[in-house]
Amino acid sequence: MIARIQKSINEKDKGFTLIELLVVMIIIGILAAIAIPIFLSQRKKAEDTAARADVSTLGKEIATYFVDSPTGPVVAQASVGADYTIGGVTVSKASDNVLLLTGDQSANDSTNWCVDVSNSKGDVSATGVKYSAQGGLEDGTC
Repeated sequence: MIARIQKSINEKDKGFTLIELLVVMIIIGILAAIAIPIFLSQRKKAEDTAARADVSTLGKEIATYFVDSPTGPVVAQASVGADYTIGGVTVSKASDNVLLLTGDQSANDSTNWCVDVSNSKGDVSATGVKYSAQGGLEDGTC
């Protein structure tokens, strides 16, 4: 064992060469260049999923509201990210960056209502996502 240590010290085998370090740095750079764009697109997909989840929850809450009441509710959100209320009662928390677009359902009945949201950080910022009595969950606005 001691002979092996003395041989290592005598041969000055103390670490990596500059070429080895450069090759490792190049490989890490290539992997990072591949991974970063994929990660950024996943964030937008997550934001879109948050908007779809919020509007789906709101749609189901509105449908439930019509079970007890023949007139449509007023769906409200004080600001982006604030809680959703239906008929003045808080029904769910909003995801970050999700904004309620159409909330007044008072003129609608149980077969003719639609609620929509958008997410400023996702791909649905321009198109929106809607949930309606006729079509369920769809892209677009009411």
